[in-house]
Amino acid sequence: MGRFFLQRLLTAVPILLMVSLITFGLIHMVPGDPSAALGGLSATPAELAQLRHDLGLDRSLWVQLWLYYAGLLHGDLGRSILLGQGVAQATVQRLPVTLSLSLYALVITLLLGLATGIVGALRQNTLADQAVMMFAMFGISVPSFWLALLMIILFAVKLGWLPTGGYVPFTESPLGWLRTATMPAISLALLQVGLLARITRSTMLETLRQDFIRTARAKGLPGRMVVGKHALANALIPITTVVGIVITLLVSGSVVTETVFSIPGIGQLLTSAILNRDYPLVQGGLLIMTALLVLVNIGIDLCYALLDPRVRYDAR
Repeated sequence: MGRFFLQRLLTAVPILLMVSLITFGLIHMVPGDPSAALGGLSATPAELAQLRHDLGLDRSLWVQLWLYYAGLLHGDLGRSILLGQGVAQATVQRLPVTLSLSLYALVITLLLGLATGIVGALRQNTLADQAVMMFAMFGISVPSFWLALLMIILFAVKLGWLPTGGYVPFTESPLGWLRTATMPAISLALLQVGLLARITRSTMLETLRQDFIRTARAKGLPGRMVVGKHALANALIPITTVVGIVITLLVSGSVVTETVFSIPGIGQLLTSAILNRDYPLVQGGLLIMTALLVLVNIGIDLCYALLDPRVRYDAR
């Protein structure tokens, strides 16, 4: 297990390098640069040229790329042009906001996705099964930003139950955090609930048809034990794989959700950085997010051996 973990960490290095290279290329392909955002509309061509020189943007792309990788080798992600602080510091400050929102959405996804998927499998071809599949299809089809806007109109504007946006840290007020995070978490989770429900249903249906399930029922075991201890436990491997994908989608989907609800997380930070062509912040922020998702996927792989003793990893 230890060799497998080290091997996955090593394979993550080229992934991070490739992501940093792609990010560098894409952000420099976007028209404009940070000098226009810093100089404003009243800046003269001479002032813009001086800003580009001060920022090192007048150098060739190869030189800029070399300097960027040289900084990475020393653990330096650069300095945000607009914020005037280190990229790592700016990202880490907002990381708890995005993680708390993603964790809340993940809890909603697991509770609703697993429950509806299991109900659909146990009540196959019934009205309950059809309702579960319609709910799953609705969740997969509805864009999160559209759902977010509808929720703001209904629950914030019309009913006045929840605030239209903003964020209250959990450490300051748990109730305030719950009020500000509920709508964003639901809009973020609904798409993943549909995905998890469909996978859980299909996996449970396949497992419930196995011989060991029929044997367990023939022995007179209670239905809850057959479903929970035997069927669900053996269906967790593919479900765990989907959970890893769900976590990735939740974190990446926070970019849109945080922008709609004005939540000061990494998603809103990256959106602002892209709009203002803040090259170091975009590159460093995406690199940190990628590293976080790589660690999540490694953790999901390690969970396989804990869930199924038959799984053995060979680090050769």
